[in-house]
Amino acid sequence: MTTNEGVIKYQLDYSPGPPLDVTTLSELNAWRRILYMTELISQDPARYDGYGFGNISCRLAPFDRPVNYRAFAITGTQTGDVAHLTPEHFTTVVAYHPERNLLVGEGPIRPSSESLTHGTVYDQDPELRWVMHVHSPELWHNADALEIPVTAVDIPYGTPEMAAEAARLFRETDVSARRIFSMGGHEDGIVTFGRTADEAGSVLLGMLARALALVDVQSESVNS
Repeated sequence: MTTNEGVIKYQLDYSPGPPLDVTTLSELNAWRRILYMTELISQDPARYDGYGFGNISCRLAPFDRPVNYRAFAITGTQTGDVAHLTPEHFTTVVAYHPERNLLVGEGPIRPSSESLTHGTVYDQDPELRWVMHVHSPELWHNADALEIPVTAVDIPYGTPEMAAEAARLFRETDVSARRIFSMGGHEDGIVTFGRTADEAGSVLLGMLARALALVDVQSESVNS
């Protein structure tokens, strides 16, 4: 199902620049380490053609910017294999235009391949401050059982169509309350979001625990 996992597909207007300061990135990097330790962000030669997977972002002040310009810090493209990120592994998205497949970024590294989706999520609610995109087979395969909203299966990651699908979920489902959705056409792709890092992270880890419990029950049924 998955080809060219982790490859940037949008048009990128990128300007090299200095990294954000450590204080700005401290909580972002702390949660990224948690996601790396739980292998929700990583790189595995046996998965997704060997590309790194997963990314995390947070909004940057001022928070009264209009849609398409809600700047955020995000992990750089293909950093999934790095255990401990430094400021040089993060960059800033200053503008995003899914309808034009265009992203504007600046910093020491190019932005993650899923940046258009992050921006679209932020545009749905000005109170949202955090987005986590991870890969979890347990969550992805059990999305229906866990009542997780799912994007259309024919929509690939990192595209304007995926961004539009994320926006559709906010209009047509209860994803705003659930704070999580599955990417139906992006193998194992899961997105959580929240007003705080704890909110987005707690939804993710709590739902993962439920998914793992389901997997145990399914395994017991097969073996009994």
